[in-house]
Amino acid sequence: MKKCLSSILLAVGTIVMAHALTYSAPNSDFVLIKGGSFTMGSPESEDWRSNDEMQHSVTIAPFYMARFEVTQKEWREITGKNPSNFSGDNLPVESVTWLEAVEFCNALSKRDGRTLSYAIDEGGKNISWNREANGYRLPTEAEWEYAARAGTTTPFYSRKVPGASDVNFYGHYPYQIEQNYFNDEVLETRPGVYRGTTVAVGSFAPNPNGLYDIYGNVGEWCFDYYDDYGKNSQVNPTGAENGTRRVYRGGGWNDFGKNLRSAYRAALPQGNSAYNVGLRLVCNADDSVKGTVTTRESVTAKKSGTGKVADKGKTLIIYYSWSGNTRGVAREIAQQTGFDSIELELVKPYSSNYNTVLNEAQRDQHKQVRPTLKTKIAPEKWAEYDTIILGYPNWWASIPMPIATLLETYDFSGKTIMPFCSHGGGRFGQSLTAIAKLAPKARLTEGLSVHYSGGNSLKKDVEKWLKKMGAR
Repeated sequence: MKKCLSSILLAVGTIVMAHALTYSAPNSDFVLIKGGSFTMGSPESEDWRSNDEMQHSVTIAPFYMARFEVTQKEWREITGKNPSNFSGDNLPVESVTWLEAVEFCNALSKRDGRTLSYAIDEGGKNISWNREANGYRLPTEAEWEYAARAGTTTPFYSRKVPGASDVNFYGHYPYQIEQNYFNDEVLETRPGVYRGTTVAVGSFAPNPNGLYDIYGNVGEWCFDYYDDYGKNSQVNPTGAENGTRRVYRGGGWNDFGKNLRSAYRAALPQGNSAYNVGLRLVCNADDSVKGTVTTRESVTAKKSGTGKVADKGKTLIIYYSWSGNTRGVAREIAQQTGFDSIELELVKPYSSNYNTVLNEAQRDQHKQVRPTLKTKIAPEKWAEYDTIILGYPNWWASIPMPIATLLETYDFSGKTIMPFCSHGGGRFGQSLTAIAKLAPKARLTEGLSVHYSGGNSLKKDVEKWLKKMGAR
């Protein structure tokens, strides 16, 4: 797909506007989202908000948005391929990169006789978006939130917190379960089923704008590079011109309720894919927005994208483990590679009692505490390593706070991070987003998630991952 589309786009060179463009909805599966103004972000009083959700006023021009996430059938009809982790014609496509998503938009526009929205240089470093085109495109982050909120200012578009009967997510963990894990009777929405897979698009009731699965099922790529909002009012914002991570929104089948919120922001490198990230299409409703936006990927490490690790330099395995599962994975990696290995220790360790550490972990995550590390690495020693194999348990769908301390204490600029985690069913959760935000100048590769200790397949799983990443 990439090779074919790149040749088409290079031949085109620039997007040429037709003499007269039609801005009608492509078909009945697209709904008109009327333009207007809203407050983007979340108030400081919103539970589980992040510091990057600064509230500010945004005005949006009208646009059409697809009722449904792009399905595997639709993707295969255009590309001839299906990269998805789960298989089914009516399931949303996932495991697609941001670059593949914009290429798909262009290919679909070409098929339907619409003006291409994007011009993509070879390698995908520079992306130009013709904002006057009538072709298919990804929503901006502001458009996505505006459409998801549907006029609401609450954490979700519904008054009631969504549960497993409303949304496909990690239903055991509805909004605010973390601090009420041992007393969930106080919750308005109680724990429900966890399906552990995507479901057919449109399986649940739509939001007031007629959009299905705007929360859950798969996260949805947006156009913007991830960056701070600021407090100033904006009109049809498109994000930063340069960056290292692209935004996706809405949460997926393995996300906790807190990460389904309308204001929650997730991000990954544009060349990375994930089994819980897909896309939803939009297109212009009129010609009120003019001009071209050009974005360029910032250099993060010696090699960008999701290819192999750097050919030169040393590699360090560094990890935090509580129960021993992550430690076991780290030791297997070390045994297969011979890389240096360091286990993080805390000045004040977490409790050895399971129920107690559950409370401690959610408390620290809720307050974004940075526990003090007993482990110290000299700057000259740290500088020797080009690649960091970073391990941790998935705690409450994210990284443990000792990993946050590590990421903020040491300079990861120009380094490659190969993440691995142990988990009880949620795979990486939103831990990759947490790493991507805290180490924006590092290159982030595809990770390895291991169910608990990994069982009999651990050795082969580690070997396969290391070979794929070029680490052995």
